[in-house]
Amino acid sequence: MSVSDDGLLSSLRYLFADFLDEEDHTPPFLPDGLPEGADAIVSEGIHVLMDYQGASYARLYVERLNRFVGRQDVDAVAFGKIARLMASRMAYEDAIRIAQLKLAEYRDSGIASTEVNKFRFDELVDALPAVAADPVLMVLDKLGWTRRRVSIPFSTTSAWGIRRLKIEAWLRRWRMFSIRYAEERAWVERWLHMINRALVKQPQAVNALIETATMVQGFGDPYRQGLADWHAIIDGLAKPTFDGVLPLTDLAGAIAEARAAAVPDPRQAALKRAIAEIRARAQAAGADAAAG
Repeated sequence: MSVSDDGLLSSLRYLFADFLDEEDHTPPFLPDGLPEGADAIVSEGIHVLMDYQGASYARLYVERLNRFVGRQDVDAVAFGKIARLMASRMAYEDAIRIAQLKLAEYRDSGIASTEVNKFRFDELVDALPAVAADPVLMVLDKLGWTRRRVSIPFSTTSAWGIRRLKIEAWLRRWRMFSIRYAEERAWVERWLHMINRALVKQPQAVNALIETATMVQGFGDPYRQGLADWHAIIDGLAKPTFDGVLPLTDLAGAIAEARAAAVPDPRQAALKRAIAEIRARAQAAGADAAAG
């Protein structure tokens, strides 16, 4: 069974346990053998994910981290970055999370306020289980409303606003059945897989691969753009290098160059041009080396 298959089975196991509430609510233990200084980072990640989704989700985080515990090729700095960035991505922003944070803010400060966020229709529907989301997305697509934006207030200034936030926060029970969760699960597993491949194929690029997680943040158009740019860099540079079909000796530098070219552009014109230029240089250098 492959690493990706193991990751899928783990995600499914924790998904159903969380939904059926079969587990207790005890936080998972810290993994044994953590690198020096990682305890605080992992503890914070567990705390965030307990609040975000529950104990089973925090256990999935720990299980994913265990893949790197005790590895001689993963130093304390790299491990800490993986732990921090993975917790951040697993606690991805959606309407449910914003409601959770708004309620927490009100409980902690007692200050009522309103926050208005713009979501695309398809982004809101993606928070639903696929069986419910697919027909809605079909209708939205026919109407041409898939990318239409809607402003949603998250308010603690009235009893109704607080009640609505509580209802939205309660929907976290359905989150792991959603289209968005399936996409996020696949992304995290691919990110971890690329880190693993870098450790084996090009260790000097490991840090650059880890840091690419910062490209995927937030919600709405910035999230979609960052995700598309990340896949373009992985598909155009990292994967072919690891597969041995692109003779790129400095993957870390290539990733930095491509990221510098990425701008908010749905067409990705500048990014695609930069990736093409990097690939052309690598292939020319590889041909020269072979000829020499």
